[in-house]
Amino acid sequence: MKKTAVVLVQLGTPDSPKVSDVRRYLSEFLNDPRVIDIPWLLRKILVNLIIVPFRAPKSAKIYKELWDMSNGISPLMTHTQNLQKKLEQRFSNDNVDFFMGMRYQNPSLQSVLDEIKLKNFDQIIFLPLFPQYASASTGSAMEKCMDIVKSWWVIPEIKVISQFYDNEGYIETQALLAKELGIENYDHILFSYHGLPERQVDKVYHEPTDLCGNEPCETEINERNKFCYKATSYATTRLIAEKLGLNESQYTVCFQSRLDKKWLRPFSDEVVEERAKMGDKKLLVFSPAFVADCLETLIEIGGEYQEIFEEHGGEKVQLVPSCNDHELFVAGMEQEIRSRL
Repeated sequence: MKKTAVVLVQLGTPDSPKVSDVRRYLSEFLNDPRVIDIPWLLRKILVNLIIVPFRAPKSAKIYKELWDMSNGISPLMTHTQNLQKKLEQRFSNDNVDFFMGMRYQNPSLQSVLDEIKLKNFDQIIFLPLFPQYASASTGSAMEKCMDIVKSWWVIPEIKVISQFYDNEGYIETQALLAKELGIENYDHILFSYHGLPERQVDKVYHEPTDLCGNEPCETEINERNKFCYKATSYATTRLIAEKLGLNESQYTVCFQSRLDKKWLRPFSDEVVEERAKMGDKKLLVFSPAFVADCLETLIEIGGEYQEIFEEHGGEKVQLVPSCNDHELFVAGMEQEIRSRL
């Protein structure tokens, strides 16, 4: 078997909840042209003079809350390290080494790939831990990796697992975690995915007249929309719903963490408010775009949406945990990797 390096790529996390560390993380993240895809000068002014100076202190308080919930460390870091360890155990008899790198901050992809370069691997498999492809996540991570590797004199065989929205282990994990919470006890179910600007999903379609809105992204995957984040989000939802025996009236697909009104709709916070006003008392919320619990799941859904729901008459917003290092998910990622060996 070829000597193989598998790189698990996560988005990233501040080194600590200190304002200085959060500022550094936000600066690197938001200056990425795949994340904020506007002209260079405008992005620099917006990010460095407006967003980061005002947002870093507020975000630091939220990260402090997150760290306090997780024994003083980043849950995203912990869950990804645990996933790496469990995969290493499953490949202990194979000629495969595992590495973990963050697109933003530490451990940096530069440091990880510098280590890999010295070990003379036959091939590298990159596994960005984003089930649904998006240019701002998987695309950015792979661009960074390729920018580093292209300077090597010897470039080994490279493979990329660009998305795994339909992976059986991933889907089974989400369904099982929901069953353990007793889905029959909830009035409605939300599938809340991280939001994206509409213009970014439109860029998936190559002709100027082709837009996401012209495709059946809510109902099917086809050759044209198979890398559309909206289409694969809906596809993930259908697969989980099928496992749970849900009909379409029992759930809503929505998108969280928006920055303005020109992002994918419906907006999760507005759906939470609407369901409370309709008389729902208990909501079950999936966040399938995140395979490791993090600020967007534990704080935004588990905390902020709970407050919105209560404010408008609801009682309980129950977050379905992310896959984290669940054995079914580990098995699913093992299958993805072995199919590339």
